[in-house]
Amino acid sequence: MKRLLQAVMALMLTLLMGAGMAADLPLGPGDMVKVSVYGSPDMTTETRVSDGGNITFPLIGQVAVGGLAPAAAESKIAKMLESGGYVKKPQVNLVVTAVQSQLVSVMGQVNRPGRFPLEGKRSLMDLLATAGGISQDGGDTVSLIRKRDGRITREEINVIDMVREGELAKDYQLAGGDMLYVERAPKFYIYGEVQRPGAFRLERGMNVTQALSAGGGLSPRGTERGLMIKRRDPQGHIQTISAKADDLLQVDDVVYVKESWF
Repeated sequence: MKRLLQAVMALMLTLLMGAGMAADLPLGPGDMVKVSVYGSPDMTTETRVSDGGNITFPLIGQVAVGGLAPAAAESKIAKMLESGGYVKKPQVNLVVTAVQSQLVSVMGQVNRPGRFPLEGKRSLMDLLATAGGISQDGGDTVSLIRKRDGRITREEINVIDMVREGELAKDYQLAGGDMLYVERAPKFYIYGEVQRPGAFRLERGMNVTQALSAGGGLSPRGTERGLMIKRRDPQGHIQTISAKADDLLQVDDVVYVKESWF
């Protein structure tokens, strides 16, 4: 019983916090609001903010609320009701029941891709956590696409470097309409006489010896003599390179392990 009460209290606290944060967000297209006037129950209205940022309210008609915080929208509706002679000193209450305008898209290699509401100030790392974190196939790099003043920008952020070096200035505050895309981790390929041929994650600073280890090591017939790397050059042509154990691998390298004849 005690655990049940604790769970209920935690849920109520979460809902209250969410409502409080939504009260700080500017209204925008798609948001659902409930507007009421104290002492005038017939004016209670549930409506959606239009694409133009307007709602329709009894007696006063169209009200432009886009970009206004709920408190400012309450004040605007109250002034319009009073100036029109409809209600004296009206007490208006506006509650956001569903946030649709302040959504951020998180896509790519995350565990729960989707569109998530910005409930208060949320950063890039906050939204990655909301999306379940970077998946097993995800890389270190996140692309942030934003539209500001009609201009679309794209920036790549290495989240591992950001955390390791404490560069939290790159943990940007997000706004509605922003998009995060987590890139797939870079890979290399190994085949021939190894225990587990296939594609593997290319770790930073990985060399040929480490690649052999990722492939399970040499097969009973394998040899480290005559190792080859097939690599695509900037023009797209495939080059075949003799490899040494300490050579560093590049993205999409293909390592070939020959069979020993002795």
